[in-house]
Amino acid sequence: MTLSSHAALLLLALAVPALAALTLTGVLAARAQEERRRTGERLAGVADPLARVRGAVPVSIARVDVTDRPPLGVRLARVFGFDPAKAARYPLRWWVVIPVALVMARVGAGLAAGLVGPWGLLAVPPAWVVLCRSFFGWADGRYRQRLLEQLPDALAMIVRAVRVGIPVAEAVRAVAHEAQAPTATEFTRLHEAVLIGVPLEQGLRELGARSGLGEYRFFATAIALQAQTGGGLTEVLENLADVIRKRVALQSRGRALSSEARTSALVLAVLPLATGGMIGVLDPDYMAVLFTTPTGHTLLGVAALSLAVGVGSMRMIIQKTLA
Repeated sequence: MTLSSHAALLLLALAVPALAALTLTGVLAARAQEERRRTGERLAGVADPLARVRGAVPVSIARVDVTDRPPLGVRLARVFGFDPAKAARYPLRWWVVIPVALVMARVGAGLAAGLVGPWGLLAVPPAWVVLCRSFFGWADGRYRQRLLEQLPDALAMIVRAVRVGIPVAEAVRAVAHEAQAPTATEFTRLHEAVLIGVPLEQGLRELGARSGLGEYRFFATAIALQAQTGGGLTEVLENLADVIRKRVALQSRGRALSSEARTSALVLAVLPLATGGMIGVLDPDYMAVLFTTPTGHTLLGVAALSLAVGVGSMRMIIQKTLA
C-alpha cells in the first residue's frame, strides 16, 4: 500500500471510534436533559397556576438563558437524524442503526475505492450520516403517516362522546384507551398531561408540535376557540375529519396510480443484483474477476454508482409526482 493509503486508513481508524463514542455520550446526555426538562415543566405548571393562565414563563431581560441553546449531544444527534424525544417511533434502537449504517458505508466506500483509490475511504463519514438520516427520516415519516390516517377515527370518537354530553377531556381519555397505536400512545400522553394540571389547549398544542402534523394543530385551534368563544365543536371536528379523510384518500389514489412506476423502479434495481447472483452461481470464476482484480474493482464501483444514481433519480421523480 502507498503512503497516502496508510494515512487514509489511519485517519479513518482514529475518527470512527471517536465519533461513535461522542455520539453515544451526546445521546445519553440529551435524553437525561430532556427528562429533567419535562419533569421541571410539569412541576412548575402544577405549582404555579398563574403561569398556566399567562401561558408564558417570565424571562429575565438582564441576561440570556444559555440553557435555551441545544446542548452538544442534541446537536450531534440531529446530525445523524436521531431525535431522543422520538425514540419510540423508530423500529430499531439507535445503537443498532448507527453501527449497521457504518458497516454499510464502509462497504460502499470499498466499492468506491475501485474508482478513486484509497481516498474513497474518506466518503465513509458522509455516507454514514446519510444512511442514518435516511433511516430515521423514513421511520418518522411512517409514524406521522399512521397518525394522519388514524386521526379521522379519533375525531369521530370525540364527536360521538361530546354529542352525548361527555366532556372533551373524558373523550380524550376514551380515545387513549380505544384507539389504535400510535394514536393511542399520543392521546395517552395528552391525557396524562391533563391529569397533572396542564390545560387541554396547551396539551393539544404540544401534541401538534410533537407530531409535526398541521391537522393536529387545527384540532388544537378548534378546541381553544370553542373554549374561549363557544360554538358547535362537533361540526368543526366533523368537517376537519372529512377533510383529512379526503386528503388520505387522495394520497392513496396517488400511490395507486404510481404503483406501476414504483414496481418498474424496483425491478430495475433488483435485476442487476439477481443477474449477477445467478452468474456467480453458474460460473464463479467468471464473476471472481470483479472482486480479485483492480479492473474488476473499477467496473464494480462504476456499476454500483450507476445503479445508485438510477434508483435515486427514479425515486426522486416518483416523489415529486406525488408531492
